[in-house]
Order: sequence, then structure tokens, then C-alpha cells
Amino acid sequence: MLVRLPDGKGAPAVRKALAKRIATLPTELRRSITWDQGRELAEHVRFTVDTGVQIYFCDPKSPWQLLSPWQRGSNENGKSNGLLRQYFPKQTELSGYSQAQLNAVARELNGRPRRTLGGLSPSEAFAEAVALTG
Repeated sequence: MLVRLPDGKGAPAVRKALAKRIATLPTELRRSITWDQGRELAEHVRFTVDTGVQIYFCDPKSPWQLLSPWQRGSNENGKSNGLLRQYFPKQTELSGYSQAQLNAVARELNGRPRRTLGGLSPSEAFAEAVALTG
């Protein structure tokens, strides 16, 4: 999921935007979020109170490859960021993109097969996981 931040990148704006977006998921899929150490989620306690979604933070300054691949695997391994850079090069001003445009990029990326998922796309792997729990 990609989330538009129409009110800026500060902690209150991020909290509000994430809360609104996470509410679109089924309850079973809103258990937790793992986040990197950053000021943008300084209002994590209020987010949890407002949404019931627990926030977990990655260990600070731990390289994902060596110590904690399970913590940062999808956001820090370079692959996701590299894929996003195909759509949004560094220094791209994201405020000009609508949520619908971000959703389209997320759909494309989630439809691309990944070697790390055994050739499945993230959407396919997600659908399999949901089917197993349902």
C-alpha cells in the first residue's frame, strides 16, 4: 500500500493518513505494522489507540542483511525501494500524485512476480496466505 500525505510528512499528518488508509483493510489484516525508526511515526501510541493496530519498530541501526531480515525485509532490502524508484526517481515531488495514481503504482508493483516469493507476485502470495487463514 502506498499512502498519500496531503497534509505533509509530520507525525500528525502521517498518523491521520495511515489511520484512514488502514481502515480500508479487513479487520483480520489490521493487526500490526512494523516501522523503521523515524520521526514520522512519533504519534504511534495515538495511532494504536485510534485504530487498534499495534506498531512495532525495527531495531535501530541494525543492517537488515545480517541481523534482522525479518524486520526490514520488504522496506529496506533495496528491492522495494528500487522498484519504487522506477516510478518515483529521487527528488520526485510526490504531492502532485493523487491516491488513485499511487494505488495504480501499488497494483502494478504488487502484480510483478518476485523471486523471493517463489515466482509469485505479492498479490498472489497475499491471496494464498489469506486463503490459508480463512
